[in-house]
Amino acid sequence: MWPVVWAAMRTYAPYVTFPVAFVVGAVGYHLEWFIRGTPKPREEEKSILELREERKLREQAGMDSTQVLSLKEKLEFTPKAALNRNRPEKS
Repeated sequence: MWPVVWAAMRTYAPYVTFPVAFVVGAVGYHLEWFIRGTPKPREEEKSILELREERKLREQAGMDSTQVLSLKEKLEFTPKAALNRNRPEKS
């Protein structure tokens, strides 16, 4: 008798488990929204790019845009290439 029961359970398992899983999921979904409450509308947040652009504009507002570093001054502080670090300097 047991082999017949196991064969029937194996055959009809999808027809039994899907409705049970559907009901459990629906109950859990509605229970979660009942506990959380209705979502409150949020104010639209600015993107990171917009925040960065605003910060840069605020920083540049008090600066003189004609006073910039020359290219030679900028190159003084750049690190050497990683592959040339351990090589002896050429004279």
